[in-house]
Amino acid sequence: MRGLLKGAGAASVAFALVLTGCSTAADGGEGAPAELVIGSSDPVPNLVPGRQSNAFGLVMSVFSPLTFLDAEGELSYVAAESVESDDQITWTITLRDGWTFHDGTPVTAQDYVDSWNTVAYAPNAFENSGQLAVIAGYSDLNPAEGEPATDELSGLAVVDDLTFSVTLNQADSQFPVELSQAQTAFYPMPPSAFDDLDAYGKQPIGNGPFAVTTGWTEGEPIVAERYQDYAGDEPTVNKITWVPYSDRLTAYTDALAGNVDIVRLPANRMKQVADDFADDHIYSFSGPAISYLSIPYWDARFDDVRVRQAISMAIDRDAINEALFGNLNSPATAWTPSIMPGNPDGICGKYCEYDPQAAAALLAEAGGFEGQLTIHFPGGAGHDDLFNAVANYLRQNLGVDAIARPSVGWAEFSEDRNNEVLDGPFFARWGALYPSQQSTLRAVFTSAPGCTNCGGAIIPEVEQALNDADASGSEDGEAYAEAQRYIADQFPIVPLFEESYNFVTSDKVAELTASAAGEPLFTDVILAED
Repeated sequence: MRGLLKGAGAASVAFALVLTGCSTAADGGEGAPAELVIGSSDPVPNLVPGRQSNAFGLVMSVFSPLTFLDAEGELSYVAAESVESDDQITWTITLRDGWTFHDGTPVTAQDYVDSWNTVAYAPNAFENSGQLAVIAGYSDLNPAEGEPATDELSGLAVVDDLTFSVTLNQADSQFPVELSQAQTAFYPMPPSAFDDLDAYGKQPIGNGPFAVTTGWTEGEPIVAERYQDYAGDEPTVNKITWVPYSDRLTAYTDALAGNVDIVRLPANRMKQVADDFADDHIYSFSGPAISYLSIPYWDARFDDVRVRQAISMAIDRDAINEALFGNLNSPATAWTPSIMPGNPDGICGKYCEYDPQAAAALLAEAGGFEGQLTIHFPGGAGHDDLFNAVANYLRQNLGVDAIARPSVGWAEFSEDRNNEVLDGPFFARWGALYPSQQSTLRAVFTSAPGCTNCGGAIIPEVEQALNDADASGSEDGEAYAEAQRYIADQFPIVPLFEESYNFVTSDKVAELTASAAGEPLFTDVILAED
């Protein structure tokens, strides 16, 4: 089918820095098409870039990053003029001149420093705070016990209006990549944001190509229009409306009817999408994403590693991939996707291979399993078939009383996961924010996670191995494989599938592209001519 695999994932983070100017797109401007309508989820919990966890496309349209990674893994500068270091510990960031926020105030180095301090400060409880954990002083703002004694990162210093320095905890050759578009904690906020962060989260003022004109009200569309004074590349459309859906299947049906223009393909429509949409309206981007069956480490029934391994071996990933996903995904053989440079494919070994007899024997060896085994997942996202299938395999192959239970929605599920109240294995996934094992491993398996409680109990050896890999200066990714050896030994969670990023579009869309983060670039959508 012509529409499939149009996008390409990033092949390497051995990146080349490209200086990009602020050119004007030929099809932008006053003559650009009027509106693009996106089917989305409601933002959780709000649109402060350091807090949002499921509105990447929206936030990446309203804000501009310091650097940008394209689908081939090539890094370019956007809001930054340069990001330089002599030792990979202390970095100097120089901003481009002439950039403004949507309220007209100039974007300055102080804005970045104030924003990063706000995100990193533990009492603010910003969900994306862990993205800043590489900066010196982060632990002071996030003490293990008690309140922090300071609210400023010691590693940040303003040099002048357009220049600031960043000192890291240790050498990290990938820091310029970490400043790219999907690491939303690194976006700047204007001075007015700090007067009322809750209000700002409903209608953020950014530095990007689109300005929010109709802010967030639960269950209502969000509208953003092209910012006329944007200093970067002009977008190809003038207006974007994000329409929230509690059920992706409803959004899919609306896309089929032409009521919305771009919708993420629900997992339970992967098999039939070719019958519903024309080839050139189906897009499957190779992205750095992986799904897991996470284990509640707070439940003693899962303490024995053999229980976790038995669960993994009892699941027929190949059959699920064919029956549910139309082979658009791939069974995972490691804890990061194979698209990652240096990925240790196959490190999961026999425990990621379907072997029901060995799984049953391993569980018996561990003493069996008592009580009901409830698998939790967010309702309304099209995951029902997957987790019902997983529950069936566990019942049939392990003889346990396994059931799959959806939450009311994402907000309820994430709250229960974060508060450690789930009483069984649960849905987890990570779409890497940049194409490196570092991104996924940091987000899932460290003490400053991007996905709270997704990776099981913290393994100190994993954090140390990641620190060693960061300091190695290696750009081929192989240094990060050492961390996965410790994960394989402990088997804290069950890797399921390497995921593609799949979307369907209305007839209004002629071409859809994505970046290394796998998210469509709404600013670059080419619409069909009338």
